[in-house]
Amino acid sequence: MAPNSLQQNVKTHIMKFGGGVLDDSESFSKIADQIKAERVVVVVSAMRGVTDQLIKMAKRVHPEPPKREMDMLVSVGERISISLLAMALALRGREAVSFTGSQSGIITTKEHGEAHIIDVRPTRIIEALDQGKIVIVAGFQGVSVQKEITTLGRGGSDTSAVALAIALRGTVEFIKDVPGIFLQYPSKEKHLENITHREALAIVEKTGSVLHPRAIALAEKNGLPLFVRGLEGGGTSIVTDKSPTEPTYEEPISTHCHAL
Repeated sequence: MAPNSLQQNVKTHIMKFGGGVLDDSESFSKIADQIKAERVVVVVSAMRGVTDQLIKMAKRVHPEPPKREMDMLVSVGERISISLLAMALALRGREAVSFTGSQSGIITTKEHGEAHIIDVRPTRIIEALDQGKIVIVAGFQGVSVQKEITTLGRGGSDTSAVALAIALRGTVEFIKDVPGIFLQYPSKEKHLENITHREALAIVEKTGSVLHPRAIALAEKNGLPLFVRGLEGGGTSIVTDKSPTEPTYEEPISTHCHAL
């Protein structure tokens, strides 16, 4: 089913919650209260510090762990988050379903720990949305054309959210622990309200904050506007003067994708 033929033609909204707003298990209740859109896909990161803890654990077992096994290990952090958020929504009487990156149809190159997205096939996401469910996706991860679990590297959850918005022809917002993008970070100055992708890239590459450059570059390539805000409000719109195109991801689509 093509994304533009989705039930009732309601535009899909992607909400990305970063680890900065996921301090502990209680954080999921606050996040659940933020999810109000009619047709929504929620992308979450691991809770703050969880990925670092997993890496430290691995290093205690093996000083140079095999990259494949590291992907198996660190991808657990996001799976914890998607499950806990689904539980928080269930407590509020809202039906939600959690998917890993591979279940979401995020197909990547084969490089463990630094894979790039080559295609998104959100069949299960669309089916769940058409059933009226909230879909929760584990960011930062996917599946290679060799059917191996892969991760996208630091900041990969932002890229996951952008790729899903492109595939579903939806809108996307990032909910962070700051109210938007600042020229300097950290800063007491007011956040910027409207900037271009090029301006956003220059700022985040300089400050190393808020959004990952890969996510912004992918959005720019596809003419996808972005919105960044805090839990309590604010907001920076990253605007585009390009019309949306046919989905284009980080690498040419592999000729072996049909094997999945």
